[in-house]
This record gives sequence, C-alpha cells and structure tokens, in this order.
Amino acid sequence: MIRTADRLHTVSEYYFSRKLREVRGLMAEGRPVINMGIGSPDLAPSDTVINAIQAAVFDPGAHQYQSYQGLPELREAFAGFYKDQYGVAVDPANEILPLMGSKEGIMHISMAFLNEGDEVLIPNPGYPTYSSVTKMVGAVPRYYDLREENDWFPDLDELGRQDLSTVKVMWVGYPHMPTGATADQDRFGKLVAFAKRNDILVVNDNPYSFVLNDSPMSILSVSGAKEVALELNSLSKTFNMAGWRVGTVVGSADHIAAVLKVKSNMDSGMFYGIQKGAIAALKSDRDWFDSLNRVYTSRRNQMFQLADRLNCVYDTQAVGLFVWAKLPEGSPSSEKFIDGILYDKNIFITPGTIFGSNGEGYVRFSLCVPETKIREAIARF
Repeated sequence: MIRTADRLHTVSEYYFSRKLREVRGLMAEGRPVINMGIGSPDLAPSDTVINAIQAAVFDPGAHQYQSYQGLPELREAFAGFYKDQYGVAVDPANEILPLMGSKEGIMHISMAFLNEGDEVLIPNPGYPTYSSVTKMVGAVPRYYDLREENDWFPDLDELGRQDLSTVKVMWVGYPHMPTGATADQDRFGKLVAFAKRNDILVVNDNPYSFVLNDSPMSILSVSGAKEVALELNSLSKTFNMAGWRVGTVVGSADHIAAVLKVKSNMDSGMFYGIQKGAIAALKSDRDWFDSLNRVYTSRRNQMFQLADRLNCVYDTQAVGLFVWAKLPEGSPSSEKFIDGILYDKNIFITPGTIFGSNGEGYVRFSLCVPETKIREAIARF
C-alpha cells in the first residue's frame, strides 16, 4: 500500500474546498443557494486589461517559457504602482518578484526562510493558509491573539515579554482579513521595530489596500522596513483578476533573491498574455478605483441591512471585501449559526471560526455578490 507523506497528517482539506462542495450539492438538488462565502470578485477586469491579454497572444514568443522573474515591463509596472500608490521606491531589477498569485508566495517565503522546528507567529483570526503552509514545511505555528478591543492589532508588548528566540517569521495582513481592520504608519512602524528587536522577518499580506479604503498603505513605507519586512500584493481583488493568478512579493534584494531560489524550481514563468494584462491593470487611473468602490459601497450598505436582520453588530469603518459581523448574545457557535441559515434560508455565509478560535462568535459576509442577490437574501428573512 502506497502511504502518503507524513506532512499530510498535519493539515486538512481547505475549508472552502470542502464546504463549497457541500453547497454545490445543495444547488444540484435544486436549492436556490446564495453564496456569500468566498471573496472571489464577480466583476470583470477593465476593457483595457482584457484587450491587452487578447492582443498579447499574437506577439512573437508569447507561448514560450517566460522569465522566472517576469517580464521587465511587469516589474517596472509594479515599481511604478508602489511609487504612485504607496509612495514606496523599489528597484524593479531586484526588489520585486511577480508571483502566480500571492498564495504561492506564502509557500515560497516559508520554504526560503523556515527550517524544520522554527516557529512562526500567525494571527488569530487570520488567513488559514499561513498555518497550513507552516505545518507543511515542518515549522511550528505559534498563534498570537487579535481582538476587537485592541482594534485587531497584536499586543506587541505582551509578545515582546515572551521567549521569541525560535521565531523566524511573523505573518500580518493589513488591511486585515477577515475583520477589515487597518494599520496606520505608527502601527506599521511598531511592527518593524518589533521585528528588528527580535530578528524576525515580518511579512505583510496586502491584497485589500484599495477596496473601500481611502488610505492605502504599505509596510515598506516605514523607514528601514526592507531590512526585516516583505510584502505580498495581489491583483485579484483590486483589479477583479482572481482567476488570472497574478501577485508579487516586494522587499530587499537579498530577501527577494532567496524567494527566487525557491520559485525558479517550482514553475517556468507566468503566461506572457497574463503579464501583459497585469501591466495594463497596474497603470489604471483613479477612475478605475473609484468606479469599483462605488459598486462595493452600494453592496456593503445592502449587506449591512442583511446583518441587521440577523441582529449582528459590525464596524462601518472597516475596509476590504467583506463585512465582519459579531453574532448576537446567546447565538449558537458560528458554524452551527451559518449551517442553520444555509439549510433554512439557502444562504451561505462564512463562519468566523475558520480563521481561528478568536473568530468564534463572528461571521463574514462577502461583497462579491450582486445587489439583486443581496436584496433577495434580505427578503428571505
């Protein structure tokens, strides 16, 4: 009998992989399920982006292997984007590495910087992939609390009193998923100072900067941040390109070179046409961001009404692609709560517990749902 690797015993199937299979089964039975669970943009990229990929497939060499570092023009476009949008200067030659989505970046960074037994600081609540990848590379997750009363920001003083000698990497993500909390320059500065004091690589996962957020920020805007910080970014949410799988990791030349050692052994470059489309997206003007946020503002207002019907409490100032809502006192567990709604009202909402134990008592609504569907969901109550 062929046995699987021991690392598979440390992780389970991704929640959405399993739960969406259940949802599809209900839909196959004829149930009119409205999916408010996953953050997969239902809107299209701009016409400029689509035209760019269409034209690119006819370019000479478009269908050959591409550079492991991406087209120079793509790296330059990312550098221009960081300069224009965040005020951060990066060298496109060696401080930017395009990725096939930021999710692979989590794996590449972990493989580049973690040895077996190293500890990793992981937010609770936070993106589940941080934990699963940490386990798969043989490192040890060490969860730190994020709580509403502290604006979903880590208590760095409390962390600093602990023995962090075996901690190698710290994952953060602001704007935060799933809560929509933000970090300002002062808080990013405290994270960088904490990383320097403790010789930790802090990685900011930053795909939600431009969704319902008037103040996009990068951790790399902090002076000296490149010494201890990397930042992941993605075109998935900002430009409605989730299925294209385009992202980047930005940081010092030495850190990027380490990640490239891993990546160059994992793939043979991103499809040329997708890179051309990404270049067009990164050059989008203010009108693109404004038009996108008008749609999401209207949807969020509708989603607030749905949350009100469920007697949930939420932060109207939170940003990003979701509404993070606290269940009323006396509610069942988050998973029982959403299952009750799924089977009674045919509406799928994400339970907060998939993001960690501190997500208990919360649910997450995705804004990747047309307003007609949100209004229909409201009417079901």
